[in-house]
Amino acid sequence: MSATSNSKPTTKSGTKAGKQPFSAADIEENRRRLGDLVIETPVHRWRSPGLSDLVGDETEVFLKLELLQYTGSFKPRGALTNMMHLAPAQLARGVTAVSAGNHAIATAYAAKVMGTTAKVVMMKNANPYRVALCRRYGADVFLAEDVHAAFDEAERIREAEGRAFIHPFEGEYTALGTASVGWEFCRQVPDLDAVIIPVGGGGLAAGMATAVRIMQPRAQVFGVEPEGADSMHRSFAAGKPMPIEKVATIADSLGAPYAMPYSFELCRQNIDELVKLDDDALRRAMALLFCEMKLAVEPAGAAATAALTGPLAERLRGKKVGVLVCGTNIDPESFSRHILAAKF
Repeated sequence: MSATSNSKPTTKSGTKAGKQPFSAADIEENRRRLGDLVIETPVHRWRSPGLSDLVGDETEVFLKLELLQYTGSFKPRGALTNMMHLAPAQLARGVTAVSAGNHAIATAYAAKVMGTTAKVVMMKNANPYRVALCRRYGADVFLAEDVHAAFDEAERIREAEGRAFIHPFEGEYTALGTASVGWEFCRQVPDLDAVIIPVGGGGLAAGMATAVRIMQPRAQVFGVEPEGADSMHRSFAAGKPMPIEKVATIADSLGAPYAMPYSFELCRQNIDELVKLDDDALRRAMALLFCEMKLAVEPAGAAATAALTGPLAERLRGKKVGVLVCGTNIDPESFSRHILAAKF
């Protein structure tokens, strides 16, 4: 697999590790609080002829199968952590959220298991499968013209009804929740040389990269963005959170319109390099995971695999590499269309 012509990894300036906002003990305690509302997702050592052709027999690849999480993605970890820190009266008034899908689904699930209600705002072009899943978890779903209108509608709901806004990727509790992915991974697979994490708004990468930096500081941490949603690349280059003009990628779960301060700072502190990929690379990785591992993932769920088997293949040859498979919320028709369009 190949990356886009301008997909040279972007290296952050500065040193690797500074003072972290939370400790391994904090992450462990939060994971204990989450309990069986989230799954400790399994890790699989990936061995297959197709993978070996791309990364070499000597490369050890471990997949963290977060697609097996409740709701089909990592998102309940952050949504639940945020809700668990709400005052009882605030929780009783309910929550609201904005999402292309996975965060909306997770917020609906979290509200249900926490005994409250959710009103979520999704874009009108959201996958109908994801909209239906939100409703199955009991959420009221509102459709907006675009992501900016969606945030405006969620703010209207928050002000009118006093609901708590559960942000899709920003904030301390979101990062503390997603850090549990890295905490589990580092316990499941010791002595990793590298970990590859998809980057959307940065909430997943912020928490997970922080956990890896704390628990396995020798490991390199790579973040992966689609070239049509590269807000973190732009933010690293500018040294501050930056927006993008529009989202233009099949990986809508990674399509954040901008970076934000808290998650940006954690990503800048704990991610060593960023890699950018085009949509064809994502489709090829989806096809590889399906053909070799029998995993049907959404485009975002294939991003880390696409980076490993593309621009990072030679860099990480012979290394022990952790790869996050972050989500699987895609309908059969869309999945088939992407697989059939994969260009090798």
